[in-house]
Parts: sequence; C-alpha cells; structure tokens
Amino acid sequence: MSPDELEAELAGGRLRPAYLLVGSEALLREDARRAIEAAALGDAPRDFDLDRLEGDACTPAVLEDSLRVLPVLAPHRLVILREPEARRRGGEALGARLGELVGELRDPPETVLVAIAEKLDGRARWPRAFAGAAARIECEAPRTARELATFVRREAKRQGVSLAGGAAEALADRVGPQLLLLRQEIAKAALFAGPGKPVGVAHVSEIASDAAEEPIWSLTDAIGEGRIPDALAHLAQMQAAGAPPMVLLGSLASHFRKLARIRAGGSIGGSPFAQKKLEAQARRYALPQLRACLRALHEADERLKGRGALTPELTLERLLMTLGA
Repeated sequence: MSPDELEAELAGGRLRPAYLLVGSEALLREDARRAIEAAALGDAPRDFDLDRLEGDACTPAVLEDSLRVLPVLAPHRLVILREPEARRRGGEALGARLGELVGELRDPPETVLVAIAEKLDGRARWPRAFAGAAARIECEAPRTARELATFVRREAKRQGVSLAGGAAEALADRVGPQLLLLRQEIAKAALFAGPGKPVGVAHVSEIASDAAEEPIWSLTDAIGEGRIPDALAHLAQMQAAGAPPMVLLGSLASHFRKLARIRAGGSIGGSPFAQKKLEAQARRYALPQLRACLRALHEADERLKGRGALTPELTLERLLMTLGA
C-alpha cells in the first residue's frame, strides 16, 4: 500500500489493527505515522494511550504487555515500535513474537500497532504478518521524473496550491528527489505567486534553488568538513522552513548509515550522482568515527522522544557539533 492509499483509507474511516511503515524516505514514514496517530487517538491526550518502543531495547514480553492494555481516554490505544530488527540480544525472538502478536490483534481494533523500519532483512518472516487485516506501507521516495512530478501535484493539492502547466515538472527537475525540500519550495512558490494565483514555471525559476544537491548535502558537507557554523546555519534554515525535528534526524541518520555502509566496503545503489557524493563524504571519516556518529544519532533520537531535558532545537544543534567534531 502506498502512503496515498493509506491516507484515502483513513479518510474513509478504515483503521487497521497493525501497520508496517517501511522504506528509506523518513518524511513519508513520519507522515504516515502522524496520519495513523491522528486516526487512532484523535484529540485525546497521549499520556495514557500512546506507547513508544525501541527495537534495540524492547523485549517480547514488554511488547505483548503494551498491546494487551486497553485504551483509557482515546478511541483506541496506539503502540509504536521503531526498528524491530535493531541489533540487540534476543532480537530474533522479538521478531518472531511480533509476527504472532499482529495476527492476534482484533479487527476492528482496540489497540493499533505501528512498526517502523527503514530497511528489512529479506530473510525475516515477521513482516509477512502485515497482510490481510494489517497493512504494509511502502515509504520510498519517487525515483523517476514522472513520479516526482506526480508527487509535486499531490503535495500542491494538499497545500491548496494551484499549479500552472509545466510547474510540477519544473519543481521536480530543479529540486530532485528531496521530498522535504519539495514541500517547502511549493509553499514558497505559492507565496511568491500571490494569493489565489497559480504557480507557473516563471515563479519556480525565480524562487526554487537548483537543489538536486540540497538540503541534506549542504548540511552533511558542512558537518564532514568541520564547518560547524555553516552546518548550524543550514539547520536553522531548515527548521525555520518547518522541517520537523524527527524528519531532520531521520534524514541525518539515513545519510550516516549509508556512509558507514560505503566505508565498510558496501554499496547503496541509487543515482550515480548520489553514489559519487556519498563516496566523497565517506572518505572524510574512519569507520570507528562513523560508528560513533551513529551512536550520537541514536542518543539524539532518545532525547527527541522525551528522554532528555533539552529542547529539540538544542538537541539537534549539539548533535551537529558532535558529528562534526
């Protein structure tokens, strides 16, 4: 199921007992999670009916107990499990029990389970449980120019922005497969065009940067070269444009995982441009440094989920200084 199909299904009142959000595009995973959360919990407080679990710390017993609790104030209870295949002692047992528990959830649901993963082990059996009453949502960024232009049109419609002929293709061409930046550039183009006026190719040419290499490239280039003030400036610009902290963190985590895979001798696929840029950045780090960066990203993730006293802005700023040290 695509994110668009999920949105249509939720709008029609269909809420499934379990969802697997899988794919490399952090923005689509986060959008899907938010949509499911809104459908499951509505406007109710999150204190009693929302559990957030991490695969590298969660045990089968903890997951089962969380799924057995009934909703208190919200229409449903929501359990979010991130990265079920994260490396941990007993990780295989968690996956096996997860598959069983998905099959035991009621439909229509009292409790909704959302499992989130950037990538899955093709040998694992538990993802097969997300079929039938459950659903698997593919969260991959569009790859072709046509797919990107289609995303731009859908996103413009969501924002209430009218596009003139050729504007979607122009935005897709100039920005590339950077979905967060595309979302921001559509909003900027609408402001530039003026209230009630369609965005045309001329507007795109005026305001949209040639961003096939941005924004994450600019940020990670600055980090890798130790230009911390520049990195902080890029971060501030992205936050001012409305980028959610978890999406920014997800983009950084995905980027540094790719660097680690390349530094360890692996490959990540994708366009020749992306591969060349990633290889150049990976050469700036030793493998132990990249592992330390991944640990710092994990710690920042914990803090953004409420396990630290710092604001999201300060958490990300300190993370950048650690990554660039």
